[in-house]
Amino acid sequence: MIDAFANALSERATRLRASEIRELLKVLERPGMISFAGGIPDPNLFDREGFAHALAELAGAGNALQYSATEGYGPLRSWIAERMSAQGVTCGPEHILITSGSQQGLDLIGKLLLDPADTLAVARPTYLGALQCFRAYEPTLVEWQGAALPAETKALYLVPDFANPSGETLTLAQREAALDAAQAANAVVLEDAAYVDLRFEGEPLPSLLALDCARHGGIDAARTLYCGTFSKTLAPGLRVGWICAPRLVIDRLVLLKQGVDLHTATLNQMAMHRVALAGFDAQLVRACAVYRERRDAMLTALGGYAPAGMHWTQPEGGLFIWAELPEGCDSKALLASALEANVAFVPGPAFYAQAGNARTLRLSYSLNPPAEIEAGIRTLCSLIASHSRAAA
Repeated sequence: MIDAFANALSERATRLRASEIRELLKVLERPGMISFAGGIPDPNLFDREGFAHALAELAGAGNALQYSATEGYGPLRSWIAERMSAQGVTCGPEHILITSGSQQGLDLIGKLLLDPADTLAVARPTYLGALQCFRAYEPTLVEWQGAALPAETKALYLVPDFANPSGETLTLAQREAALDAAQAANAVVLEDAAYVDLRFEGEPLPSLLALDCARHGGIDAARTLYCGTFSKTLAPGLRVGWICAPRLVIDRLVLLKQGVDLHTATLNQMAMHRVALAGFDAQLVRACAVYRERRDAMLTALGGYAPAGMHWTQPEGGLFIWAELPEGCDSKALLASALEANVAFVPGPAFYAQAGNARTLRLSYSLNPPAEIEAGIRTLCSLIASHSRAAA
C-alpha cells in the first residue's frame, strides 16, 4: 500500500478482515465443484420474466430513474406494513425504512446504537455478516445462550427463524426468554428475519417484534428492531430490505441513511413492489417446495453416510444445516481436503463471536439438486471418516 494511505488509515480500518465466505466463493467456479458454502438462493427460482417486464416498463417512467425519499418508495412501504400488521405487528409505512438489503439495515442499526466498548450480545454461533458489520463499531461482543444478559448490555442480536448458520429456530418460550432478558438489562433487541418466510413444516411462530408489541401495547413502545429482506425470497441482486421499528427510531435511521446513500435505488424498489404485489405468496410456495426437497436430500445423505460421532441440526426451513464433526477433527483442515475433492462448505469457527468450536461446519442445500447433494455429502463424509481415523 502507498505510504500515504498506510499512514492515513483509521485504527478501525486496520482491523478489518475479509469474510471467510466471500474469500471461499472465489474458488467455487472450478468445474465440477459441488458447493455447500454460500447461502445463495437458487437463481432458477427468480421471477425473471416478472422482473424483466417491471424493469423495462418502469425504466420508461422518469420517476423510477430519479432521486426519491430516503424512507423509501411509499407503495412498497405500505405493502410491507400491511404484511407485518397481518403477522401481529400493527404498523404503518411511517414505521418502515427501505434499506439496501437487510445487511445495510444491520449496519445502520450498529451505527445508531453502538459506541466503542458497548456490550452487544449475540447467539453462539451467529451470522458472520452481522459480526463483520457490528465489529466495525468496536463493541464488546458476548455470547448469549439463554441466560440473563450482562447488566451493561446495549443490544441483543438474534436470528430467531432458521438461523444462519445453525438452521435452528427459537421456540416460543425461548423468544419470551430473550425479551425478558433484554427487558431486565434495558437492552434493545435486533431481530434478523432474513429466512422467516422459508418455512417447510411446523406452525409459524410470532416474531420477536410481534411479541414485544403485544407486551407493550404497540410498536412505538417496543424495544425490538426488525430487519427484513427480499433477498432470500424474490431476488438478492436488487438489494432491497427494510427495517420495521418505532417511529422515533425510524426517524433517526433516516438521518443516518441520508449520509450513506441518500436512498435505496428507486427503480429497484418499484420493481420489487410490482413483483411482490403480483405473486409473493406463490413465489414462497415454489421456493419452499424446492428447498424442502433439497434439505430432505441432505438430511437423508447425512443419515446414510455420516461416520459415528458426527451430529447435525434438523431445520424446519431456511437454507442451512449445522454439523459437528467427530472428536479430533478440525473443519478447516477438512476443508482443504474437501476442496481437492471438489466439495466446499464453510468451517464453523468464523460464526463465533469468541473462541469457536473447530469441529463445526455450515452446509447449505440451496443451490444443488438432490443428486448432487447426495454425491457431495457422500464424498464429504468419506473424507470426514478418514480425518476421524487419522485423529484416533
